[in-house]
Amino acid sequence: MLGGRTTTATAPRCVVGTTEYAQYEDAPPPCDTPHLTPRAVPPGITGQPLVAALAHGIDAVLGQVAVDAKSNEIPAVRELLKAFTDLAGAVITVDALHTQSDTAQAITGRHADYVMTVKANMPTLYKQLKKLPWTAIPATSAVSTGHGRRARRTIKAVLAPAWIEFAGAAQVAQVRRTVTKKGKKTVEVVYLITSDRGADPATLAAWVRGHWEIENRLHWVRDVTYQEDKSLVRTGSAPRVMASLRSLAISLLRLDGQANIAAANRHHARDPQRTLKLLQTA
Repeated sequence: MLGGRTTTATAPRCVVGTTEYAQYEDAPPPCDTPHLTPRAVPPGITGQPLVAALAHGIDAVLGQVAVDAKSNEIPAVRELLKAFTDLAGAVITVDALHTQSDTAQAITGRHADYVMTVKANMPTLYKQLKKLPWTAIPATSAVSTGHGRRARRTIKAVLAPAWIEFAGAAQVAQVRRTVTKKGKKTVEVVYLITSDRGADPATLAAWVRGHWEIENRLHWVRDVTYQEDKSLVRTGSAPRVMASLRSLAISLLRLDGQANIAAANRHHARDPQRTLKLLQTA
């Protein structure tokens, strides 16, 4: 995600700030992070939150930091951003928890742009955006089908009003998701804020959808394919090391063009030379 843009001009560089857990024995309880989906943990076992950065499009993990036991993941994201020497030209997407003016300033201060979701954790900004005259703004829509549902995503974007006090804000947008499944319709409306003045509505929508690659292409694979929750490695720094190694394995396979990590693992397990060749060419 960080550094320059990918080969397509519409693809953001990275997803930052989605939290996962490294399982520890006798560790302090995880900090309060409302946008996490806690994993099932055996009695007496707690987890240390980790914040990861994932490259859009290629789905490779670019970095990972642990959240301090006495803090939360908001400053951890800023520490993760500091680890990258060059962010110029990047577009950073983050979880709604990280829609913070200080985080926005940390990104734009590195000559990068951000796309952030505005929810109830920023009540004043949320109310301001909600009151904008969205009915008068042209919309761009796209429809997708799959998994037995039909989803229509409609986005409206406009230049950020001067009275919005948020670091680097250039555009704001309204995203409406209408999902129909088994005859039942649900509607969700969220708001976006971005420092990228030149991004059109379709590009913003693609960036927001791409943000969730970190859940589908990283966390789900570690949970399901690598059975991370069942790991018996739970002492010292070993859980964090193992989490990093799993992410590294996934990244190497993604960079090798593998779409199905489970199938790729079986393929390489049949012949150790394949793994050695992968490591040599990565």
